[in-house]
Amino acid sequence: MGAVPIGGGAPVVVQSMTNTDTTDAAGTAAQVADLARAGSEIVRITVNNREAAAAVPEIVSRLRDDHGVDVPLVGDFHYNGHTLLREFPDTADALAKFRINPGNVGRGARHDRNFATMVEEAIAHGKPVRIGVNAGSLDPELLDGLMDRNARLPDPRPAGAVLRDAMVRSALTSAEAAEEIGLPHDAIVVSCKVSRLPDVVAVYRDLAVRCDYPLHLGLTEAGMGTKGIIATSAALSVLLEEGIGDTIRASLTPEPGGDRTLEVSACLDILQSLGLRSFRPDVTACPGCGRTTSRVFQELAQTIQAHLEARMDVWRDERPGVADMRVAVMGCIVNGPGESRAADIGISLPGTGEEPRAPVYVDGEKVATLEGPALADDFIRMVEEYVESRYAPAASAA
Repeated sequence: MGAVPIGGGAPVVVQSMTNTDTTDAAGTAAQVADLARAGSEIVRITVNNREAAAAVPEIVSRLRDDHGVDVPLVGDFHYNGHTLLREFPDTADALAKFRINPGNVGRGARHDRNFATMVEEAIAHGKPVRIGVNAGSLDPELLDGLMDRNARLPDPRPAGAVLRDAMVRSALTSAEAAEEIGLPHDAIVVSCKVSRLPDVVAVYRDLAVRCDYPLHLGLTEAGMGTKGIIATSAALSVLLEEGIGDTIRASLTPEPGGDRTLEVSACLDILQSLGLRSFRPDVTACPGCGRTTSRVFQELAQTIQAHLEARMDVWRDERPGVADMRVAVMGCIVNGPGESRAADIGISLPGTGEEPRAPVYVDGEKVATLEGPALADDFIRMVEEYVESRYAPAASAA
């Protein structure tokens, strides 16, 4: 599968994970394709038993042949990864990366043997590894030892601080062990996921000081709906603004039968809002108030947003610079003209009681006034003309 640069100054990468039964190769490939088309640049799949491991090469083939998608697949291994990777070499070849949770590879000497086996398989197949530590599945021997030592101190630290320290130690000692086995330093990604914002910020700040491995950011379980999106946005934005993080995921709980790609959209919006990457034109629209003819500008904003998102399927390849375009759809005279002038192209609709005409601004200058039932179509036409004149075709499309 395709490779995506991570770390070393590369752009922050968006990652997601399927929730299908991996043994259902057709269904898993279809969801991977949906996630990739939504903007996920890496997709993780569960490889939890022999049937799932056996399905991975077929999933890769279906992605290529049935969906025309080439996205790196990460195998998520817990408990039995050492067995599966040895028994299914074609699966090890097909995957782009292995995720190892050091808390779930056994205890004592068995832990070390199993971990070493997985790393050796990664080396043999030329694959990178993510050392992924989770608060909920931390090595109990490590945590119990640190907790016991802390309890004997004259002034014990809070239990949460000890837990965070145990996570960082688990990740870094595992990464060091992988290097001692022979895995290259630049083939290791590290994550330490917890579910509370203060903990995730603290643990990643500690990691960033103590290592130079690329870091994968995310909450272990962000939750549902707006709560999950807000929690993820708040935590990741703090870290990303500090220059911490190389890949991100929004671990949202979907509604039953809900759209799995919501977690991808959340990540894209986080990166675009922070000015770190651009994925699609940015539409500024006012929230509406008693001064606005709310339904009119709401419908126009929705229409413009939908049109731009649909057109990005073509523009992404043919005119990639369009992702940086700023469009304004405003609802009254208070902020409408100013916001429209500040955008690359903007329209200021009349509010309640205002003259029923809508000035259009291009690059800060008023160029037209629209009105009547064809207003939305006319503005879309002007947006299309703006793209045609301002954004050069990609070299491959020229």
